Amino acid sequence: MKTVSKLAFFSLMGCLLLAFQQGGPPRLKVFLLIGQSNMAGRGVPEIADQQTHPRIWMLTSDQTWTLARDPMHFDKPAVIGVGPGFSFAKRLADTYPKLNIGLVPCAVGGSGIDVWKPGAYYEPTNSHPYDDALRRAKKALENGELAGFLWHQGESDSKPELTAAYGQKLAELVQRFRTDLNAPDVPFVVGTLGDFIVSRNPDAGAINQTLQNATKRIPNSYCVLATGLTHKGDSTHFDTPSARSLGQRYADVFIQHKLLKTNP
Repeated sequence: MKTVSKLAFFSLMGCLLLAFQQGGPPRLKVFLLIGQSNMAGRGVPEIADQQTHPRIWMLTSDQTWTLARDPMHFDKPAVIGVGPGFSFAKRLADTYPKLNIGLVPCAVGGSGIDVWKPGAYYEPTNSHPYDDALRRAKKALENGELAGFLWHQGESDSKPELTAAYGQKLAELVQRFRTDLNAPDVPFVVGTLGDFIVSRNPDAGAINQTLQNATKRIPNSYCVLATGLTHKGDSTHFDTPSARSLGQRYADVFIQHKLLKTNP
């Protein structure tokens, strides 16, 4: 190949690469990260959490795609950190070498399940958790197909007057998301609250029991146990290793039950 031809070739490749980077990722398997602070993440980021993976993307706060890294949520900028989403995606990417993953961070710290419905406003973050998640999900689906919902929430509902109704509200939330996103069969995976929360609040134990029972009443739903994980010193939020472990447990559900329509 002549020198000029080589220069032209590499110039073309450079332009194509730049166009790809500016245009965003390939078609993605999209996962919605929903719930409250332990899904958003409050672990202290380490170097490994900030190193990107070429097949894992996230939708930013301004609804553009970029390679994922922690922290990826933006609900409470002063305290955001490592959550389960990135480690979840890395486990899937390691298992399925051809898989391109899109994470849509939508969790809102402190939000009770009652604000996860159309029109509900959550003043502490000046947001509409459900409406915002739906809008972001629809944007993300322009670049892929919905492959799963990851839900971790319940700390704010661990109160005597709220636990009894939690199961029905969760079932309604799942149905609402599936209807609004035309995703009747997409897996919905919930995670239990940490042992450290249950140990100081019996009502959290009732929420955990409801989350585990949800798999019996909600089709194609699964429950991830947060047993054995530790907090970051505040008795509320998972520390960094535990947040990563929780994400891997979410991924193991998809792997063990073969929930992804893809070849290893």
